[in-house]
Amino acid sequence: MDLKLMTAQATTAEKAAVDTVLGPPDGGWEGGHRSQADWRVARGGAAARAERHRLLPALWALQDQIGWISSGGMNYVCERLTVPPAEAYGVATFYAMFSTTPQPERVAHVCDDVVCRTNGANAVIDELSATGTTVVRSPCLGRCSEAPAALYQLAGEQDWTQGAVTPAQVSSAIDAVDEVSGNPIAAPQIGDPNLRLLARVGVVDPASLDSYRQNGGYSALAKAVELGPDGVIGEVETSGLLGRGGAAFPTGFKWRAVADQGEIPHYFICNADESEPGTFKDRILMERDPFALVEALTIGGFATGSERGFIYIRGEYPEAARILQHAIDEARSAGLLSDDVGGHGFAFDIEVRRGAGAYICGEETALMESIEGYRGEPRQKPPFPTQAGLFGKPTAINNVETVFNVLDIVSGGGEAFAATGDGTSTGTRLFCLSGAVKRPGVYEVELGTTLRSLLELAGVTDFRAILLGGAAGTFITPEQIDLPLTFDTARQAGVTLGSGAVVVFGPDADMADVVRRIAAFFRDESCGQCVPCRVGTVRQQEALARLNGSSADRQLIEDIAQTMADASICGLGHTAASAVRSAIDLGLVG
Repeated sequence: MDLKLMTAQATTAEKAAVDTVLGPPDGGWEGGHRSQADWRVARGGAAARAERHRLLPALWALQDQIGWISSGGMNYVCERLTVPPAEAYGVATFYAMFSTTPQPERVAHVCDDVVCRTNGANAVIDELSATGTTVVRSPCLGRCSEAPAALYQLAGEQDWTQGAVTPAQVSSAIDAVDEVSGNPIAAPQIGDPNLRLLARVGVVDPASLDSYRQNGGYSALAKAVELGPDGVIGEVETSGLLGRGGAAFPTGFKWRAVADQGEIPHYFICNADESEPGTFKDRILMERDPFALVEALTIGGFATGSERGFIYIRGEYPEAARILQHAIDEARSAGLLSDDVGGHGFAFDIEVRRGAGAYICGEETALMESIEGYRGEPRQKPPFPTQAGLFGKPTAINNVETVFNVLDIVSGGGEAFAATGDGTSTGTRLFCLSGAVKRPGVYEVELGTTLRSLLELAGVTDFRAILLGGAAGTFITPEQIDLPLTFDTARQAGVTLGSGAVVVFGPDADMADVVRRIAAFFRDESCGQCVPCRVGTVRQQEALARLNGSSADRQLIEDIAQTMADASICGLGHTAASAVRSAIDLGLVG
């Protein structure tokens, strides 16, 4: 691509696609018709820089409508947003779901990650490739309970995903023969009266605000208004709620830190970039109970003094993004997102932002960089997001499951929530069971439940190993099956609950292939910003490929792991070797 982009011109279709997001250009300086006034006045500076955050939505408009981002299309975006072409190109090429080279209008992304590859994904890809079908190997698509899975990127049409695919189904979808079908509810416990987070899944109509309200929706917001912002945060602190995204940070502490900041505005972000292989719980919540997320985010905004919220959702979840946008539109129409939410005297609104295929954007500061229109590279901390987060302002950020818990805490009280669990790890937790599982899906259990009991729910009777916490987690063997599932006991056992992924590998699983895929995943997903991770993930993969009882390579992997853990900027580098090391230590490979 010509980075100067001096002569490349956007087509009429490309301009129309971008204009649907940015609106029509004001004048010649933005790529529109040049008037006499444009020869005398140029708008730029702070006003132009303030529009940089619209870069990803504009690039998505081109990708969605045209099927790729051409030089001319890129040039038009740069003119509209006053972004240097070199920077825009750097952003576009950072995200795996954007293409800056021509590609077919209909492309299939078939997952070959740890769950799908053990369920026949490689055979599907090989057969499709042999017949000349355009297919792209993809990391986890969050359809692990229906592996192998595929994502279809369709120019000018809605993208969609499909589980349990066969080569014939993928070919039919690419040829526009296959019908788009709804996703099954991957929650086998539906109907259990003890459920909290999953209580409405399969009960409410996710497209109906009335259905949600008839099942208790927005009663928590009314209670929150009675408590006031400080009272809501007090209940969250009393509950002992820890973040469910993997870091297990106290939620109340984070909310209090933002609320106490004098600088305004404040922002509230829901991290829905659920990209950890083997994890799909947040997708189920968003697709099946979207109004609950809207209500819980509104409570979070009320408590932290935030008037604007963002849901940053991974690009591989097109259905969830559409469902959430519908829920937001319905809530806005009903006055539940406005300058005076529900007549309660406070303002809050929500915007959905789509990621574009970058695991690193699950890291909170990389996510903020992405929203602001940059490459998703983590920031140095401090300052922390509670002090200087999105657009440099105080920001609260929690993942979907964490935010969902707020409804239960506000409705029933922090003390009642704290009474659930084991005392230190409070509440219930969602776990995603997949792989060699009779009844795969999302399960909700009290924290403190043993792994054995969880596996029995899903019908697991025989296995060789379990990957707990996803690619950034650790392997465990049958000897550890009685591990209580709490944050403290997991830490003491040298494992992690992480994102809630529980990937089960049967007795005949090729563990060497699985571990090599994990190493390749981190090589691909490293943002490349810091040397320890950029180089370490590559060297780890190389050493693992050579590993065959060699003590030298074992030591090299150990040294690389320690270096990445000690010196990497963010959690990706810190955990990139966790699963690999545990597999070697347990004798699963090498």
